Amino acid sequence: MARLSTALAFALVATISSSLLVQAADEDMLQDFCVADNASKIKVNGVICKAAEDVKAEDFKSSLLATPGNTDNKLGSNVTLASVSNFPGLNTFGVALARIDYAPGGTNPPHVHPRGTELLFLLHGTLYVGFVTTLPDNKLFAQKLNPGDLFVFPRGLIHFQLNVGEEPAVGLAGFNSQNPGTSQVARAVFDSNPPINDDVIAKAFQIDDRALIQKLRELISMT
Repeated sequence: MARLSTALAFALVATISSSLLVQAADEDMLQDFCVADNASKIKVNGVICKAAEDVKAEDFKSSLLATPGNTDNKLGSNVTLASVSNFPGLNTFGVALARIDYAPGGTNPPHVHPRGTELLFLLHGTLYVGFVTTLPDNKLFAQKLNPGDLFVFPRGLIHFQLNVGEEPAVGLAGFNSQNPGTSQVARAVFDSNPPINDDVIAKAFQIDDRALIQKLRELISMT
């Protein structure tokens, strides 16, 4: 009986541990609120809180997404993110929200969010969206979205959006992180600081023409 009880106890601990590991990307909050003090020089895994007596109702309001983003650029898109860095009231809540504006033909190029899953809701327009799984499959899951549609991009996977309609498009993207982070694939490879060694890029992309690599660097740096 004692051996059985021990086995059950280990099974219970394993079940609880695994359930904790699959919760939201950010840690759970430990108090009612923790408005970010973005002026603090103290660095923690997150953002330090303001003193409770300094918190105001205005800290929990933002109009960041009210204005359309400027899509007059080479990508034809603009992402406006409300995260803990510009909306302090989000601190410790494990959420962020972005407005994405697309010109006709505009794209939000292949990128990843290392700290958050994204749920996209299309308000206006028509998008072609998708994500690619990890090795060895590299399987593409892609769909055409119409107004009112939702699409989820798993945390850490390369994904993209393309406006395939004749009108501007607008989407809202929610994240289960107050700071999901973004890494554009093209910029990370061709516009890193300092640059990645040309030999690495030549091998990875099977490009023998070093002048082409330099041209790609110049083009990506302009986007």
